[in-house]
Amino acid sequence: MGRSRYKITQVDAPHFITLTVLHWIPVFTRPETVEMIFDSLRFLIREGLKVHAYVILENHLHLIVQSEQLDKDIRRLKSYTAKQLIAYLTRHNVKTILEQLAFYKKAHKDDRAYQFWQEGIHPELIQNETMMRQKIEYIHQNPVKRGYVESAEHWRYSSAKNYQGEPGLIEVCKNW
Repeated sequence: MGRSRYKITQVDAPHFITLTVLHWIPVFTRPETVEMIFDSLRFLIREGLKVHAYVILENHLHLIVQSEQLDKDIRRLKSYTAKQLIAYLTRHNVKTILEQLAFYKKAHKDDRAYQFWQEGIHPELIQNETMMRQKIEYIHQNPVKRGYVESAEHWRYSSAKNYQGEPGLIEVCKNW
């Protein structure tokens, strides 16, 4: 995945990954920007991606995902959402964030005006059920630890509700 030392080691196995907005800029503060992530995930789910758990916070998201071509699916997710989100920010004249995305852009990204995502996803292969449970707990507790909600299932942009037997915003595969 790019220039990162972290690699997807088993392309078809579940991995814990993190996607971070460049320089931790808070972009996912509006429902419309979060919905762009969900739209892309829904498309990829129809294409074979399995989402086991997720949380979206204001400047990053954590996922446990699996597919037969995970590296390609993650590239597609990052590329598509970056284009959609930059277009959204441009349409809505969100100059401050656009200026930051231009300012913090890596020098070698000279084919574009902005960089949306930080490079790399820091993938961790889920090696067993214990690790899967630990990572799901970490994902669901992220907004609780930040003080945004008192209970994980109260965070709208998380799969915690799915694991409580309630419908979530996207389909989650709980078979692992």
